[in-house]
Amino acid sequence: MAPPPVPVQLLREQVDADYPRTIHELKALVAVPGVAWAEFDPADLARSAGLVAALARSAGFTHVDVLAAEGPDGAPGAPAVVARRLAKPGWPTVLLYAHHDVQPPGDPALWTSAPFAPEERGGRLWGRGAADDKSGVVTHLAAFRCLIEVLGDDCGLGITLFIEGEEESGSVTLDRFLAEHAALLASDVIIVADSGVWKIGVPALTTSLRGLVDGTIELRALEHGLHSGTYGGPVLDAVTLLAKLLATLHDETGAVAVEGLVAADGADRDIDEETFRTDAAVPPGVRLAGTGTITSRLWTKPALAIIGLDAPAVATASNTLVPAATAKFSLRIAPGDRPENAMDAIRRHVALHAPGGAEVTVRPGRASRPFAADLSSPAVGDALWAMEESWGVAPVRAGVGGSIPLVSALARHFPAAQILITGAEDPDSRAHGEDESVHLGELKRSILAEALLLAKLNAR
Repeated sequence: MAPPPVPVQLLREQVDADYPRTIHELKALVAVPGVAWAEFDPADLARSAGLVAALARSAGFTHVDVLAAEGPDGAPGAPAVVARRLAKPGWPTVLLYAHHDVQPPGDPALWTSAPFAPEERGGRLWGRGAADDKSGVVTHLAAFRCLIEVLGDDCGLGITLFIEGEEESGSVTLDRFLAEHAALLASDVIIVADSGVWKIGVPALTTSLRGLVDGTIELRALEHGLHSGTYGGPVLDAVTLLAKLLATLHDETGAVAVEGLVAADGADRDIDEETFRTDAAVPPGVRLAGTGTITSRLWTKPALAIIGLDAPAVATASNTLVPAATAKFSLRIAPGDRPENAMDAIRRHVALHAPGGAEVTVRPGRASRPFAADLSSPAVGDALWAMEESWGVAPVRAGVGGSIPLVSALARHFPAAQILITGAEDPDSRAHGEDESVHLGELKRSILAEALLLAKLNAR
């Protein structure tokens, strides 16, 4: 018997009817301060996972587990939720991913309302995690409820909900988790709800992600500190020499000057400079870095930032030539590059440009691979159709300059699965920053798009 056609109008009406419940659940999730960092109470993270599990059972998932893998230190990792509805014979299985952990809130005084006291105002819901990524959690739950309510026994699709608990702290146990629970998570299509729309009113399917390589560069100029008056002049301190080295990482335009990294002018859509400056809050007098389209600089070229320095603090600095200083770098690598290649390029550059014969040491940190979607896959076409039905306008195929380590990990563990990256964040969501929020209209449209996509997959 052929599967039923997609009941677009019935799904739309069901999403509308269910939306007050969805917002209530999102507020409950945002109120739980689940941060997977060692400095925060793990009981809150466990409470967050428990709430997700309860919501999954309430939505109709029949097999629900809270699971954790062992970390590098032998301790259990953060709790993840895996909930399943098994496929009927002959139907595919779809994996729905999001994460329930959040970034630390920072200084509460910088928030308009308390970070873990969700508040509706101006058509948005404000609070830490409202966008990143508890909006993804409720998108999956609401779309699943809608699908089952409308299709009933006509739904043969297998659906697995995978809500991770340590994405914001680096997913340190993710590879082991995926290996240990491969049978539970195996799927034909994977929907990752941890990205966003192009702008309010225009959806986007994320088709590429940059990878990430980070680490430290330590420069040692002296065996020990020296009096700056007695020895200064013939001898340069480590901080000055490190600054000279770091200045070689970019050319005169601000583009990354490390040879051997992959870069391309491949983005087929651009953002005008005024819009980008507004979205990024770049002051008018600050020149943008690099060359080519802004989207190429964001999506298909590398970006290198120095995100930390170990050197004497200004308040306690003495008149001493500092013997050693360390910088932490964060390098986003373009699709087509590999973390190993990027780290080798950094090492070669540092060795070539080490100033004044100083001893320089590069220590690698985290690494994740870039991602490029297979735009010819049937699931991509289904997703684009669902977005256009929901928003009423054609979606953008967009790259993202950031990295989602889970995506490259899923691609390694489940190479045959078609991966789709979606989400409800928008340029004003301020994910990771103060006053994080999600636009409630975009969230509803994201839910409808996912419900339509699941129904389309069920109707293949």
